[in-house]
Amino acid sequence: MASDDPRGPSDQGGPPEDRDSGRVPPPRPESAGEYDEGDTAEFLPPEIREEELLGLRTGSGMPVGPRSVLPLEEEASALVSRYLFPTEKFRGEWKKHWIHLVNQMLIGAVATFLLGWLVGWLAKHKQAGFVTITVLIWVAVMGWVAWRVADWYMDRFVLTNKRLMVVNGLVTRTVGMMPLIRVTDMKYQQSPLGRMLNYGTFVVESAGQDQALREVKPLPNPSELYLRIVEEMYEPEAVEARLSRSIEDEEAMSGDA
Repeated sequence: MASDDPRGPSDQGGPPEDRDSGRVPPPRPESAGEYDEGDTAEFLPPEIREEELLGLRTGSGMPVGPRSVLPLEEEASALVSRYLFPTEKFRGEWKKHWIHLVNQMLIGAVATFLLGWLVGWLAKHKQAGFVTITVLIWVAVMGWVAWRVADWYMDRFVLTNKRLMVVNGLVTRTVGMMPLIRVTDMKYQQSPLGRMLNYGTFVVESAGQDQALREVKPLPNPSELYLRIVEEMYEPEAVEARLSRSIEDEEAMSGDA
């Protein structure tokens, strides 16, 4: 007897009718235990809704897996590019972590607080001459803080496909480097505070006695940086493949736009 339900088979929870053959596929088992050993029915894969895939797709619509390293930068800054030769492939540059400036910032904050307190106290006691001296001392302290911040900004750790480099110095520039083929051991260390704020110290060992790079601190994202350096040393083909995929994805996205 025909059903009185006005809904079709697909609305009742069953599978839709095959338009080509005119037959209705068997109902989909809910679990593997519902299949009989002698059952010759066609195995149907589980249904995955489109909304379940939204979080796994990029802008190009392709699914992605977990990343082990951060995206590679395209070009070196003007500060670093002058020290790279034409055939060298740039892999990234990093400034030191902001924790490097904590002492300087504290000194600047304390100096500013003392300036306000001393100026008020000296003005109350009508010591105008000492107010000028106090302000000049504060200007000198803040100038020193600004110089240290500028020196921090100019300090870069650089990775290429050939070497590790450190560029530092605001007035007197120093450029140190170590070929990747001479690196025999490398590690990074993180204190409890470093793990909380995500910075660490890199210690590099080389085959030679004299080392331009022995200890570099404090660098941000040490885990990511460690993976990138190790990958460049032992799996350079993987770096090139990831770069090619990134370029293709950007071209596809620009084409879609």
